[in-house]
Amino acid sequence: MAIVPKRKTSKSRRDKRRSSVWKLKSPTLRVCDHCGMYHLYHRACIHCGYYRGRQVIIKKEA
Repeated sequence: MAIVPKRKTSKSRRDKRRSSVWKLKSPTLRVCDHCGMYHLYHRACIHCGYYRGRQVIIKKEA
């Protein structure tokens, strides 16, 4: 059988759980080993195209 809650969840407790305050976090960045710019973890650097010491994106010179 299903477990039934003993008490009603209050509106403030429900809304605190649903709020995006807990979900707002800045993304974790790291310094690129090749060019020194910041980029997201587990992503290729958008400035030079390197990921884990290998060039995976070929950038065109402007």
